Amino acid sequence: MNISQAEKEKLLEIRNEIDSIDAEIQTLIARRAECAQQVAHAKTQGGKVEVVFYRPEREAQVLRAVKERNKSLISDDDMMRLFREIMSVCLALEQPVKIAYLGPEGSYSHASVIKQFGTSAHTLAVSSIEEVFNVVERGEANYGLVPVENSSEGAVKQTQQALMKTSLKVTGEIDLVIHHCMMSQSDNLESIKKVVAHAQALGQCEQWLKNNMPWVEIEAVASNALAAQMATQDNTLGAIASEQAAQLYGLRVLESHIEDSHENTTKFWAVGSEATEASGDDKTAMIVSMPNKAGALLDVLSSFAGRQISMTRIISVPSTDTKWDYLFFIDILGHKDNASVSEAIDEVKQKTSYFKLLGSFPTSPFN
Repeated sequence: MNISQAEKEKLLEIRNEIDSIDAEIQTLIARRAECAQQVAHAKTQGGKVEVVFYRPEREAQVLRAVKERNKSLISDDDMMRLFREIMSVCLALEQPVKIAYLGPEGSYSHASVIKQFGTSAHTLAVSSIEEVFNVVERGEANYGLVPVENSSEGAVKQTQQALMKTSLKVTGEIDLVIHHCMMSQSDNLESIKKVVAHAQALGQCEQWLKNNMPWVEIEAVASNALAAQMATQDNTLGAIASEQAAQLYGLRVLESHIEDSHENTTKFWAVGSEATEASGDDKTAMIVSMPNKAGALLDVLSSFAGRQISMTRIISVPSTDTKWDYLFFIDILGHKDNASVSEAIDEVKQKTSYFKLLGSFPTSPFN
């Protein structure tokens, strides 16, 4: 379609304005990077050996401010993702942060690392959730990202078990919407004899598999990204994983969005050795156990309710020490250093036979 000279001139004017805006944005980003370096110099003055460069509470505050200011055509989440990347690049100028996660590359855990820390973070893929904790405890990574709970399949047992034993603290929370794909080297579902995926993914796609591939053998493996890797070696294998994994490993996506629930979301926690300061909108997580007597749990929860402290999550798991005893994973709103939360925690400690504070951390600004 031909356009008039007047329209051409208008387009040129708009493009020139875009070029001018781009130059201004680039200059401002460069100034921000210089400020980040100044922060690094200030933190390391005096020859400090152990300096904390990444502050989860500070980043949460910055992103919340971005969301509050945003009145543009760009969605809040997209605007925050842009700033997330700017902060990631600037942090790398101060000190590259290394993050351990359940690999290999292309897993949902890998996607959660990018969402929380940006693409400039250094990543370390490991073979199990337990090893994520181990490498952070050994100082081989600054933080670890682990799946905690899925909206349809419930708590991740390996993470629960590791949280009971670790000395690490929960420092952040990330919710990731999970969309599963069926992928293979084959070009049709009928030629697939076995489907491989992480046990949680198999559970999340159970009905779809029964309805659409009732003939296949099912096998649980360590991660969905590993399943995708396996499918590259055998064209009779189908893997359940992300679209990113299919692209990364060169597999055909035969079906998309095969999860049984389209509200399918997994909660991830960041864990590290440093406690997180209050950000103004925080959660506190803990594990408790109480004597096996009537009203014991209600008595513990009254310590929060009586102070108007909201509980956001409670999960019970059988104790491995005493038959028929249970441990309760409890998340509440508020930071452990807040006066009312601190009082409630002290009271709960007196009412329980076991208490472990997992940490306080910012609530995620992302929807």
